[in-house]
Amino acid sequence: MSPAIALAFLPLVVTLLVRYRHYFRLLVRTVLLRSLRDCLSGLRIEERAFSYVLTHALPGDPGHILTTLDHWSSRCEYLSHMGPVKGQILMRLVEEKAPACVLELGTYCGYSTLLIARALPPGGRLLTVEQDPCTAAVAEKLIRLAGFDEHMVELIVGSSEEVIPCLRTQYQLSRADLVLLAHRPRCYLRDLQLLEAHALLPASATVLADHVLFPGAPRFLQYAKSCGRYRCRLHHTGLPDFPAIKDGIAQLTYAGPG
Repeated sequence: MSPAIALAFLPLVVTLLVRYRHYFRLLVRTVLLRSLRDCLSGLRIEERAFSYVLTHALPGDPGHILTTLDHWSSRCEYLSHMGPVKGQILMRLVEEKAPACVLELGTYCGYSTLLIARALPPGGRLLTVEQDPCTAAVAEKLIRLAGFDEHMVELIVGSSEEVIPCLRTQYQLSRADLVLLAHRPRCYLRDLQLLEAHALLPASATVLADHVLFPGAPRFLQYAKSCGRYRCRLHHTGLPDFPAIKDGIAQLTYAGPG
């Protein structure tokens, strides 16, 4: 390419960099720097985050552990977790609904699991599902460090597609009063329909879905709005540490099979 042609494209490149600078920063932090640190340390980001929690957080204090994870994500390495803004929405809804049983699909590092567990009513139960065994092992340690035992918070390792049909028989879950979808947005619609098919959603159950705007779950939102079985509300937020990147939590209220 000649210098003249390259020069002609320079304004376009500069414009794109300025317009999408937040996405470029996110790409650098979540892909490039993370991969480099994985290679240098020999540890995954979740393991590095847990090591930081062990040396800086108070055992048995879930609030302090959550704050420590937020600090590590903003000051050290971006964790891609739910973050404090969405976390306040989640905790408020759990406290308002006071669910006897909560199902979380996508434990990841355990951040949202701790949010739910500390907001549960007395006697409440949380089942959380994580597909990746290594990530689940870190989350398990974090949950127990926060002081929640297996009777209150049970972590299931497996894919949501395989676990949902077994919830009633293997895990004695007859109904989920509140469901958090926080795994892969492309799986949200499939898993919502699985929950319906296995009659795990009672009337007035609440389904919360994270990341419905970024990276987005358009088929899930279209189904929820058009099938006639849900009342829908969208809580607009930004990504943690990247407020200019717009995201949101969808709140669905199940009206019943109809």
